[in-house]
Amino acid sequence: MRVLEVARRLGGTSDVEEILGLVIDALRDLLGAERATVFQYDAAAHELYTRVAHGLDDSARREFRFRVERGLASECCLTRRLINVPDCYADPRFTPEVDRRTGYRTRNLLCIPLVATDGSIVGVGQVLNKKGGTFSKADEFLAEALGMQAAVALQRAMLFEAKLRQEKLDADVALAQRMQEATWPTHVPQPAGYEIAVHLQPAEETGGDACDVFDVPGFGTILFIADATGHGLGPALSVTQARAMVRVAMRCGVGIEQAVRHINAQLCEDLPPGRFITAFLGRLDVEAGRVEFHSAGQGPLLHYHAATGAADLREANGLPLGILDHADVEGVELGEAVLAPGDVYAVLSDGFFEAVDAAGRPFGNEAIVRIICESQGCRAEEILRNVVSAVNSHCAPRSAEDDRTALVIRRRPEEVRAD
Repeated sequence: MRVLEVARRLGGTSDVEEILGLVIDALRDLLGAERATVFQYDAAAHELYTRVAHGLDDSARREFRFRVERGLASECCLTRRLINVPDCYADPRFTPEVDRRTGYRTRNLLCIPLVATDGSIVGVGQVLNKKGGTFSKADEFLAEALGMQAAVALQRAMLFEAKLRQEKLDADVALAQRMQEATWPTHVPQPAGYEIAVHLQPAEETGGDACDVFDVPGFGTILFIADATGHGLGPALSVTQARAMVRVAMRCGVGIEQAVRHINAQLCEDLPPGRFITAFLGRLDVEAGRVEFHSAGQGPLLHYHAATGAADLREANGLPLGILDHADVEGVELGEAVLAPGDVYAVLSDGFFEAVDAAGRPFGNEAIVRIICESQGCRAEEILRNVVSAVNSHCAPRSAEDDRTALVIRRRPEEVRAD
């Protein structure tokens, strides 16, 4: 009857901590032992660990995790067989680490494999020190019965716990996605005589690219595109931080060189080793028809010349951000592109150039140049649509493996600018 009562209580909850507490109490009380422990099995790490055990304080439990390699609990996990040890210190398989840590002496024990109905092992139960003797065959039979009930309840609770974790993660990712999308330019400035178009296509829910276009009165139209190594939540945080720093710097009247220097220094402090951001930070001078910029590893930069019908590619003029602190950015001459009427200037992340088809062939620089040259006379938005469509067709049916972000500036061919 006691076993049925335990089974009923185990079936009445999906809380892992509560189930573990019920299991160790049932093992200890029904088998007449001093203590019990449940080690859960972490299949990914191939480790056993305990959250709940009689006689261990919280700090000891947090530390107690070990590889499934040696010891009685490990053997029980690997063989999935019950182990009855009448004299622990006479058994070479016994590891007295916990005894040394707690000052408790284990005389005898039972190890019970907790095997779920699908055959997977979810953990190992240990019952320590039978009161008044050693564990009998009857104890083994009862322990195995309890172990089966405990395994089913524990697996169910762990699946439920994993589901809750996944739901929370999904909600956090969705929130991060909304927050990142809120930083995307929804109203792209269109300076008199120019057209500016942008495109952002993350490879995952959140992306490692950023793009921004905004006006700074008395200074010009600011153009920013950034690409952090990788894609997903981590890179999304990095480029969002970089975008925020650009906004603040430009609003404070800081020039491009000084802004890049300070942003680079901050990213060197914040980014983990091996991580960096390529970025293009420019200023469109409408009156002079000039784009002044610093390209920190962001390239190639494409300039289509309407007068000749040809385009040239220009490499970055600086190192990516976050690699070298105190880089000599101040001494780097800013790049400059003079846009004649009808000219197009394009900055695209490597997700365009390196997009591969089913055979692994990249789209390449020449294909981008060809499309832009063939789009002569088209507006900036149409030019960008042509590029995006061609890259998507090249990759079909594969989805994007990297973020794709682009910024296209076109100077209108009309000599008289629209108001």
